Amino acid sequence: MAEPEDPRRAARGRASRRAILGVLLAACALTSAACGASQRRFGHVQRTASPVTSLAGGAPDHVAVIVMENEEFSDIIGSPATPFINRLASRYALARSMFAISHPSLPNYLALTGGSTFGITSDCTDCSVAAPGLAGQLVAAHVSWKAYMEDLPRPCFTGESSGEYAKKHDPFLYYRPVAGDRATCAHIVPLTALSADERHRSLPRFIWITPNLCHDMHDCSPATGDRFLSHLVPSLLASLGHRGVLFVTWDEGTSNEGCCRLASGGHVVTIVAGPGARSGAQLRTPTDHYSTLQTIEDLLGLARLRGAACPCTPSLQPLLRGRSRSG
Repeated sequence: MAEPEDPRRAARGRASRRAILGVLLAACALTSAACGASQRRFGHVQRTASPVTSLAGGAPDHVAVIVMENEEFSDIIGSPATPFINRLASRYALARSMFAISHPSLPNYLALTGGSTFGITSDCTDCSVAAPGLAGQLVAAHVSWKAYMEDLPRPCFTGESSGEYAKKHDPFLYYRPVAGDRATCAHIVPLTALSADERHRSLPRFIWITPNLCHDMHDCSPATGDRFLSHLVPSLLASLGHRGVLFVTWDEGTSNEGCCRLASGGHVVTIVAGPGARSGAQLRTPTDHYSTLQTIEDLLGLARLRGAACPCTPSLQPLLRGRSRSG
């Protein structure tokens, strides 16, 4: 993978901008008048549960997720700084009206893996969740899985950070049944293991990837994140097998825009790629991170968790090759 240019200097600049953004978002949370258009909500609240999503021909061999950081849809789609991402969105399928659940990062990661923010409103590193999440579902259903974390020093590492690794972007370790069991937390591995698993054709059925603080665009530029994805994604797509599906999404935007009753974390990009994606599809119906979790659970034959089970949560099925059936 290509190394970003001078990431520490870029990190300082972006950290400063994020600090200013944090102050503005806090002001927005206190008063809607201070936010103006950033408080807008889109679409009507859905009142009938989405049918269970499936792919034509059967379940996917692999479902993968990559989570990027802190960019609005308009800063990525159509930007000359992100040519690879735009090619990916054009070739495969794009949710044009996807919204994050909240601010800051951690509540969104929990929403994507547990169907709730569990009352967590910060990037705390000493907090935890007693309830089961997606990892618990996968274990119970005997579905193989790994979470590949860039710069993670070793499996079952519970520290706040290491290099450019940040626990706040590693949601699985917040679930006590995962962090408290070494056999389960051993499924959370350094990203360096991914290429070997691809090479040996030993990828698990569910794949989660968190890039480090630079490559995910948190501390470095969208151009740096785009180059990272241009090296990571092609080989991953080639390894997903028949009907494989890849979700590339962003944890939160820089506004408070939302939809679907439960989301107000900004307008973000979500791309559905791979053999299971409907080529060239675009979904304009407002959707949120619970829609992504719902789709993952449906594809893997799992029950919908919390917000993913809400009748208010729209489906991503139009972005997939296949059909939906009544739940």
